[in-house]
Formats: sequence, C-alpha cells, structure tokens
Amino acid sequence: MKITGDQALVKKINKSIVLDTIRRHNPLSRVRVSEITGLNKATVSNLVLELIETHLVQEIGPGESSGGRKPLMLLFHRSAGHAIGLELSVTHLKGILTDLEDEIITEQNFVLSQRDLPYVLERMKELIHSLIELAPASPHGIVGIGVGVPGMVAEDGTVLFAPNLGWVNVPLKSLLEQSFGIHVTIDNEANAGAQGELHYGAGANVQHLIYISAGMGIGSGIIFAGELYKGASGYAGETGHMTIEADGRICSCGNRGCWELYASELTYLDQSRKLPAQSTRELILHAQEQEKSTLALYEEIGHYLGIGITNIVNSFNPELVIIGGPLSEAKPWLESSIQAIVAERTLPYHRRQLQIQFSSLGSRSAMIGASYAAVSQFLGRIRVSQ
Repeated sequence: MKITGDQALVKKINKSIVLDTIRRHNPLSRVRVSEITGLNKATVSNLVLELIETHLVQEIGPGESSGGRKPLMLLFHRSAGHAIGLELSVTHLKGILTDLEDEIITEQNFVLSQRDLPYVLERMKELIHSLIELAPASPHGIVGIGVGVPGMVAEDGTVLFAPNLGWVNVPLKSLLEQSFGIHVTIDNEANAGAQGELHYGAGANVQHLIYISAGMGIGSGIIFAGELYKGASGYAGETGHMTIEADGRICSCGNRGCWELYASELTYLDQSRKLPAQSTRELILHAQEQEKSTLALYEEIGHYLGIGITNIVNSFNPELVIIGGPLSEAKPWLESSIQAIVAERTLPYHRRQLQIQFSSLGSRSAMIGASYAAVSQFLGRIRVSQ
C-alpha cells in the first residue's frame, strides 16, 4: 500500500511524541507510554521497536508488576549521540560537548584576538574539531552543531548583522556545514541562552520569561507562552540597541544612546574611568577587595541595567527576568542597584508577580541552549498538544 504524505507525517509526529514521552518520564513501560500519549498499544509497540532499532531507546529489564507479567521498562538512550554547542562573543569562543540530554561532557574556551571572519571561522573550526575528537563512540556520532552569535540571524543561518563583530551577511551555517558535513543551527546567542534557561535552568516551568545576556553587548531572548518569540521577521530581542539616552553616545549600530553602551562590558573601555582592569573576571577580584572605581562602575552598570529591565518589564509583563552572560558573574555588586531601580520604576501591576534572577547556568546558558537546538533538530521533536 502506498503511504501518503499525510500518513507519513502522522507517523513522524507519533514517533516524536513517543520518544519525547520516554525521554521526559523514563524509565516507563510501553503500557504507560500508551496511557500518557493516548496512542493505542499496538502503535506504541511498533514505534518503540523502531526507536530501539535506531538506538534512541533501550530496554533495561523488568519493572514492578501490577498483577500480571512484569513489564519491560524503557529508557531514553542519552548516549546514543552527542552534540556541540558554541557561543561566539566579541572576545571569546566557548564550546561544549554534550550528550542527548545536554549534559556537558567537556568544555573548551578560546580567547579571540581578532574579530574578522577568516580568523574567527578558523578558530571555530579548530574548536569543533577538538570537541569532535573528544566525543565518546556512539551509534549516531555527532548529531549536530549549535552556535549562538551576537547578532541578527536569518532563518537560513546567515548572520545578517553583528555590529560588535563588524559582520554583515555572513553565511555561517553553510560555511560550517561545508567543513564538517554535520547539520548546523545558528541563532542569536540571547535566544540560545533563553532556551538553555527554559529547559535546564532558572526558567523551568515558566511560561513568560525574558533572558538578558549581558557581556560585551546586550541581547534578550523572549519566551512567550513557553515558546521562543522571534517577531515578524525573526529579529526580536535586540534590546541592547533600544535607546535609553536620547542624545547619548554613538553606537556601532549607527544609533545613539543604546542600552549596551551604558550597561555592558563596553563601559570598561572608557579610559576616563581609570579602572584597574578591563575584564569582568579581573574586575571581580578588585571588587572583592573593595576597590572604589570598580565598585562605582558596577553600581552604575546595575543602575542602567535596571532602567533597561524596567522598559522590558513594562512592555512584556514577564513572570521572570533572568540575567545571564559574563556580567552575571558580578551579581554581588549589581543586584541591589538593579532591584532598586526596577522596584522604583516599573508599573505596580507589572512587578506584582515579577521575579528577577541571575542565571542558574552561569556563563553556559547560550552554549547549553545551542546544544539543545542541535539535539532537537536531530530528534525531530514536534510540539503537539496532548
């Protein structure tokens, strides 16, 4: 009998539902999968057999009996493949190797001395090669590469505009796929960070959240009704370039008074401040020693972060705002200023149930989110209401 496109799609959706059910609830029996999904037992058995044959599900022995024969329990085979998650920033390139549950196996970090495409692309290839070599043997090998970048990204994986890198229309997805022959997903690093926090961090079980990535620039990932919101053309979240000073400093994007000029690591470049260092990691050491210029700077950055967060809260009314990225490591010196400004300036109904937290994944949110995107593409997850 000829299988129609509709029948094939239904089977794909059903297999995705079964796999996702086993992944989220394992270990469990075929009967329990049928009960959770509403699919009949024969359909579940056939789909589970296919998933076992493709090494994505394992039988791990008998479970507890409810009166009859003990059922064979099913387990998602998290080590059936591995993924790579990268985060590109202006100064660093970081990467992780994960299993199919985004558990980090190893991590590497490169300092970038240049921002031009040939140099950065070569460093990316070196890092990916290194992580591939460290991957344990598995049935599916490296299933995908996810990359978070500081800029606007088109659906085809082209980096349209990354002002802090000086990149315009860079076909990053195709460049990497040509080199490795592995499926690549590219997204804005704040979107990747939001996905990481939603699925594995502080945003678990939250339907409406804003993830703010604060480093050498600022970007935001918006989760609306449990899904990543990208806007009409896919470019939502460029909050670092919202104007907070009408006649402020000129930004690399061409605008004036952009938020990131006042509330990111770009403030370290102001020579008039006479800071003892120009990196967050080093400045934190000085903050711990109560160095005055560092403490004053972080109080000011916290103030401006609070102003931008106030604008976002009054616009989107989220349940949760998560602050991540390199600057989140300075939480002890930023938090009180942020909370004070938000409490003072947000509308009362907007802050009634609002929480502001720093990332529970630290500086790894974007890498974990990028790996999640790569794994999701491989598993072919299709969200279906159940």
